This record gives sequence, structure tokens and C-alpha cells, in this order.
Amino acid sequence: MGAIGLIGPPVADAWGMHGDVGAGWWVVMMIGMALFWGALILGFVWFVRDGLERWQRRGQEPPLAILDRRFAEGALSADEYQASRDVLVSGQVARADESVGSRESERRQR
Repeated sequence: MGAIGLIGPPVADAWGMHGDVGAGWWVVMMIGMALFWGALILGFVWFVRDGLERWQRRGQEPPLAILDRRFAEGALSADEYQASRDVLVSGQVARADESVGSRESERRQR
């Protein structure tokens, strides 16, 4: 048993299993390791940035919800609310002189 243990490592080295891989494999392994860690780090950064952007977008209210909230707070009159809601829903802007109760028509009357 002791003789086999002493013969094993020199025989394995004689077969070229330990160390005789040459400088080419060392360079390939180093480049492969750099690419692996670079991909891992870039993937982590991309994941964090994408997660932050989604988290920030999640907090934004849609325009109709903002309009409803401002109307409920009393910041808009009923006419302003209806005119703004019509614009948001239909996508067409009414002329300032046609909308009753708009701020621009009130300014022109003064």
C-alpha cells in the first residue's frame, strides 16, 4: 500500500496531467475568468438599474388619476375638470375661447 502511494504521483505527472498545459491555456483561462466576472458584474448592475427604474415608474400616477385627485382637493373647478378630462380622454384640445371656465378665457374677460 505504501509503495503504490509513492509511485502514484510521479506516474500521474509523467502522463502530463499536472502542469504541462503550456502558456496558451493559461491565457485562455485568464481571459475566460475576466469575461465571466465582467458578465456577472454587468448583469448585476443591469439588474439593479432596471429594478430601480421600474420602482420609480411604479410610483407615477396616470394623468386621469392626477386630474381626479386635483379635482377632489378643490384645485380645479367643475368646468376646468370636465374640459381637462375631455382633452385627456379624446386627445383633442378645445380652443381657449370655446371652453367655458378655462383660465385663459377668464383672463381675457378681465
